[in-house]
Amino acid sequence: MFKRKHSAPQATYREVWSKGRWAAKAQFFIMGCNALAHRQWAKGFSLLFSELVFIFWMIFGGYSALNMLVSLGPNKTKKLVFDQAQGQYVTQQPSNSVIILLYGVLAVLICIGFIYLYIVNLRSNRATYILEKKHKKIPTNREELHSLLDSRLHATLMLFPIVGILLFTVLPTIFMISMAFTNYNSHHAIAFSWTGFQAFGDVLDGDLSGTFFPVLTWTLVWAVMATVTTFFFGVLLAILINVKGIKYKKVWRTLFIICYAVPQFVSLLMIAQFLDPQGPLNTLLMNLGWLAKPIHFLDDQAAPLMAKVMVIVINMWIGIPIVMLESTAIIQNLPEDQIEAAKIDGANAVQVFQHITFPQILFVMSPALIQQFITNVNNFNVIFLLTGGGPYNIHYNGAGSTDLLVTWLYNLTFGTTQRYNASAVLGILIFIISAVVSLIAYRHTTAFKEG
Repeated sequence: MFKRKHSAPQATYREVWSKGRWAAKAQFFIMGCNALAHRQWAKGFSLLFSELVFIFWMIFGGYSALNMLVSLGPNKTKKLVFDQAQGQYVTQQPSNSVIILLYGVLAVLICIGFIYLYIVNLRSNRATYILEKKHKKIPTNREELHSLLDSRLHATLMLFPIVGILLFTVLPTIFMISMAFTNYNSHHAIAFSWTGFQAFGDVLDGDLSGTFFPVLTWTLVWAVMATVTTFFFGVLLAILINVKGIKYKKVWRTLFIICYAVPQFVSLLMIAQFLDPQGPLNTLLMNLGWLAKPIHFLDDQAAPLMAKVMVIVINMWIGIPIVMLESTAIIQNLPEDQIEAAKIDGANAVQVFQHITFPQILFVMSPALIQQFITNVNNFNVIFLLTGGGPYNIHYNGAGSTDLLVTWLYNLTFGTTQRYNASAVLGILIFIISAVVSLIAYRHTTAFKEG
C-alpha cells in the first residue's frame, strides 16, 4: 500500500502576511477582518464576535480561573482574620477547590476551543488570499451561508453534538481525571491541593494495594466467566431451538426473550429475594426436610466462593437470551449448501458445529463479545443488587468479596472514607484496562484481520 502524499499548501501563512492586502494582514490579529473586507458578513462578524467575547471573558474571569487552577484556592483552612473595614476579627472560610477545579478545567477547554477557532480563522484567511492570487471569484455572504446547508452541512449538523460532548462528556472526564492528582477526600472535602501521583501510589503500592489487586483479579475472572458462559449457553440454546423437528420455535424464543425484556433490576432483586435465607427456596427445602438449616447463597454469611459462583450463574439468566437472539439470526443465514455438503462427506452434527456453525457465529459476534466483556468489567447492577459487594472481607479496605473495581469505586466515593481521589484513580485504571484489553482482543479477531 502506498501512502498518500499530502500536497503542499498553495500559499504559506508567511506569504499571506508578506504579500497579502491590509485586511489579510489584519486578520492575524483581528479575526474575521479579511472576511468583512470582502463583505462576508456572517463569517466575519462571527469570528470577530468570538474574539471579543474571549478577550472580555479572559479579562473578567478567564485569567482568574486559570490562575486559581494552579493552587486550587489560596485558603486551605478556616481561620480568623482581622477585617479593617469592620474593625473586628471575622471567620475566613476555606476556598471551594471543587468549584475552582471545575471552572479551571472549563477555562482550559475554552482556551483550546479558541485556539482551534483562531486556526480556522487563519485557514479561512489563507483560502481567501489564494482565491485573490489566482483571480478567482470569492464567495459572497449569501454563498457562504448557503454552503452551511450544502457542502458544509456536516459541519453545521455536528456543531451542537460536539458542544454537548464537550460539556457533558469531555469536561466531566477531565474533571474526574484531575481529581486523581489531588488529596480530595473526607479530610479535605472543601479545600484540597495538587499532590501529583500520590493517590496512584496509595492504590498500587499503598494502603489500598492489598485490596486493589485481589479485586482486579476477581473483576477479570468475573468478566471472562460472565462473557463465556452467556455466549456458550446462548449459542447452545439457539442451536437447540433451531433443530429440525422442534415445534413451537417462536413460542420458545418468546419465552426466553421475556426474561431479557423484564427490567434487569427487577429480575435481580427477585432472584436475590428468592435465594435469601428466609426466601422461598430455603423455606421450601426446609419444609420438605431436605435441609436442616438455610443455605447462604448471597448474603453476608455466605462463603465467598459460593457468592461468586452464584452471581456468575444468575448473570446467565440476563445474558443468555440476547446471545440466543443474535445467534439465531446468524444460524438462520448460514449457507445450507455448505452444511449439506459436509453431511454428505460424512460429517456428524458435532463436526458441523465445530467447523461451520461455531466459526461463523464467532466471526460475526467477536466484536460484540469484546463489547460484552467490557460491559461486564463495569457491570455495576448485578453485583450491587445481588450481594452489595458482600460477603464482608476483613482483609479488604472498603470492598467485599464480590466487589468489582466499579463497585469498589462506588464504595470509596459514597462510603465512610469518601476517598474521591482514589476513586478517580480507579476510574482511570478501569478505563486503561478496558481500552487495552479491547484493543488487543479486537486486533486478534478474524473480523479485524479480514476487514
